Amino acid sequence: MEDTEKNTAGQDYDLDLSLGATTEIVNVGGHKQELDRNFSLLSVSAVGIVNGSTWAALGGSIAVAISNGGPPGVIYEFIAVSIFYGLIAASLAELASAVPSSGGVYHWASVTAGKYGRVCGFFAGFWNFFAWIFAAASTSAIIGNQTVQMYATYHPEFQAKPWHVFVSYLIVTWCCCCIVLFANRALPALNNFGLFFILGGVFITIVVCAAMPGTGGRLSHASPAFVFKDWSADIGYSSNGFVFLMGMLNGAYAIGTPDCVSHLAEEIPRPEINIPKAIAAQMMIGFATALCYMIAIFFAVNDLSAVLSGSSTFPLIEVYRQATGSQAGTVGLLVVIFLASFCATIDAYIAAGRTLWALARDNAAPFGAFIGRVDPRWRNPFNATFICGCICTVLGCIYVGSTTAFNAFVGSFVLLSSSSYLAAILPHLLSRRSNVTPGPFWMSGLMGYAIHGISCSYIAVFIVIFCFPYALPVQASNMNYSCLIIGGLTVLVSAIWVFKGRKGYNGPQALNYKGRKVEPVLVEKVNEA
Repeated sequence: MEDTEKNTAGQDYDLDLSLGATTEIVNVGGHKQELDRNFSLLSVSAVGIVNGSTWAALGGSIAVAISNGGPPGVIYEFIAVSIFYGLIAASLAELASAVPSSGGVYHWASVTAGKYGRVCGFFAGFWNFFAWIFAAASTSAIIGNQTVQMYATYHPEFQAKPWHVFVSYLIVTWCCCCIVLFANRALPALNNFGLFFILGGVFITIVVCAAMPGTGGRLSHASPAFVFKDWSADIGYSSNGFVFLMGMLNGAYAIGTPDCVSHLAEEIPRPEINIPKAIAAQMMIGFATALCYMIAIFFAVNDLSAVLSGSSTFPLIEVYRQATGSQAGTVGLLVVIFLASFCATIDAYIAAGRTLWALARDNAAPFGAFIGRVDPRWRNPFNATFICGCICTVLGCIYVGSTTAFNAFVGSFVLLSSSSYLAAILPHLLSRRSNVTPGPFWMSGLMGYAIHGISCSYIAVFIVIFCFPYALPVQASNMNYSCLIIGGLTVLVSAIWVFKGRKGYNGPQALNYKGRKVEPVLVEKVNEA
């Protein structure tokens, strides 16, 4: 007898329930469907937009960004890097449409690399995992500095210490981690609220920075030349062109997370269609809001030297002080960016936990049976997410001992994520895109090859450029340790591969499409009786 049972993806499959056998739905990624599909197109798009928090990320690193060309450098470097990341996002969207999986680039690299897929996907997965860990730690540190500086605004005699930031860092880390752990069903609604904070917050900030300067005795707006024309770079390099290229790192930090929503592919209906749409929404809204935000805050600056030379651990506070001319206005704008950053940290833990879980369920990570388990009560990768929180706590301890060492770790986020993208896109290009069956979003003809080729070329070139020292002359405090961090982590992954990857690890598989529909695969389980 045949019965029709509807799976959690919202598609009807004919399942053979005869002979006392039970059956399970295997999703497009080739795994048993374990996670509930709680997200909609709106909520998964909100995850991407909130996780990116492009304008908030740029604001949090404004002092570093301004050093690479001044306000014009920040704006034009961001535009340039956004173009390239738009192409990278298109490449990843094509793979997400063909192979929608929580593993993201880990799964894609395993499939596109053919016979080298096991090792290629293994390294890509761990690079991507470490990138998301550093993203979560970085955002927590930004929020830690925000909260400390909000307190310092009303207490001028207060001297911020690293341990002050660390305490705030721990509170933020575990608040966000516990939300992901214990509020899995509420995550779609929380991200919808987060989307409101992101869009409403940037609107409020733009209006305040545009309206308040020049009123009530405040200094007037900056000149258009200051915002769009006056180039200034004080990092020691003689070539302005090279300074411009290095400055693109700041924009890449803000907009360079196009794979975020791919880690929710197993938690949304029709992921082969909805994930590419969410990636597009993330990139377009992130670019538009960040560009408008930067222009607004730069027009509100009337003393750039005070922004760059202030003693604050969060220089954006000086920009807001100049814009509003009051403590209350400054703290109000800091609360706005705090809410945006807090929501972004929650989504960073979603991505990090899902990535580690995807590795563990394929027996790629140590203690795979424990980490790769979906908690039956909370319906999420509970153990994997908890471990991510523990790792970020250890990174926070490094902050107390040395902020330089901490910044070295989190500063390698862009290079690690870019390396994982390259490990998925380059084999896809070299194999002439023959190792995956096209999904609904597929760039046909020369356009597809051109976009993949430019994406790979950009990543390969800028991985080298982003390893150069941040400034000259080189000192221990301004040295770029990213290449050391990535090299060390790659050695660690190599050790895991030797002891874990070569035995008992086959890597993920991809199911095929037939007529743009998923071909179901049934896995029989014999009853114990």
